[in-house]
Amino acid sequence: MTVTAAPPSSNGLADRIDAALPQTQCTRCGFPDCRRYAEAVAAGEAAINRCPPGGAEGIARLARITGQPVLPLDAERGHEGPLNLAVIDEAWCIGCTLCIKACPVDCIIGAPKLMHTVIDELCTGCELCIPVCPVDCISLAPVSGDRTGWAAWSQAQADASRERYAFHQLRVERDKRENDERLAAKAAAKLADLPSHTRLTDPDAIEAKRAVIEAALARAKARQSEGGPR
Repeated sequence: MTVTAAPPSSNGLADRIDAALPQTQCTRCGFPDCRRYAEAVAAGEAAINRCPPGGAEGIARLARITGQPVLPLDAERGHEGPLNLAVIDEAWCIGCTLCIKACPVDCIIGAPKLMHTVIDELCTGCELCIPVCPVDCISLAPVSGDRTGWAAWSQAQADASRERYAFHQLRVERDKRENDERLAAKAAAKLADLPSHTRLTDPDAIEAKRAVIEAALARAKARQSEGGPR
């Protein structure tokens, strides 16, 4: 499919496109989140018809913003439908926390080895929690009746979802940083416990050790190719 090139000032255009997306962060568009999809559309790298949650109204909004013609929804990305909420069968939940990690807006609460539950008013229906569940205890329940796309989802909900996703990203980055710091401190503590003559904190010493190992491996490989002893 040919994608119309974006006009100048694509950063500002990306902001306008992002504001017109439903912010479900479902990734069905083929991008990691709504913002990345908006940037791709603004750069002329993605078509405006790849957002099933926005549906026909969403495509019309992006067409008005970008000046591109209205297109039918890309069937490979899914279909327009009602708002669905995730429902966890607590009787089958094993408390693995995988769904909690997968949720882009932190709407699932629970703890390891304890049952989880979904906060309905925060769920975007992204469906990302379903494939990660090892016991298939998560299902979808339609809650908007015949209303689909933007008719089933409000701008206020989209704005709230964007904020929660931003907070989620900050939390994930913070947790990763803190984990890296703990691992670094643990490694430093182990290194400090070693006798001084065994420490290899000098980059030159580390490189020298690597060269010795690589040379030993090369000798072993040569012996194998010659049929000699290993």
